[in-house]
Amino acid sequence: MMITIKKHVWLTSLLLGMVAAVMLAAVMLVTPVQAGKSKEAIELEGHAKASLAKLYAANGKARHVRTKAKAVLTFPSVIKIGFLGGIQVGTGVLTDMKGRTLGYYNTTAGSFGYQAGIKGFHYSLFLMNDKAIDRLTAAAGLQLGLGPSLVIVKKGFATGFTTTTLDKDIYAFTYDAGGIFGGAGIEGTKITKISAPN
Repeated sequence: MMITIKKHVWLTSLLLGMVAAVMLAAVMLVTPVQAGKSKEAIELEGHAKASLAKLYAANGKARHVRTKAKAVLTFPSVIKIGFLGGIQVGTGVLTDMKGRTLGYYNTTAGSFGYQAGIKGFHYSLFLMNDKAIDRLTAAAGLQLGLGPSLVIVKKGFATGFTTTTLDKDIYAFTYDAGGIFGGAGIEGTKITKISAPN
């Protein structure tokens, strides 16, 4: 009886070990890209994904533009700090329309005039063609308003626009944490590529 029990325990342990090994191998196969990423990069991608999901949920225009876009650059948290002058900074993620990460970017902008306090907002750039993507990924980066044509989509943007009228290079949406249209100015913003956060 004792030999039978020991044999049963040994077989159970062996089976559990095999199951654990198979599960580990499955995780590694499903998420091969994650293995080489830092915790900071993974968190940033998660925040960007959540930010974009809120925009889609709250904004039908964004869902419409998405159908024709080739890539989207999302900044899930841009901090604007100001008093007599101001600066806004943030880090974002460029993805293709299947959600695959293509790179990481910084956004910076300066402004003048009284604007006391610290404010935060989100913004996403929908890149509609290779021209916009090439300009963004170039070493010099991209300054919004210079180069590729830019439309900043606001509340009053035509409600009946169709995919045939999406003839600009970049469509930009600024919004709050709930995905609702925001009034933050991004004209003149400088966007540059950076290494993966770590």
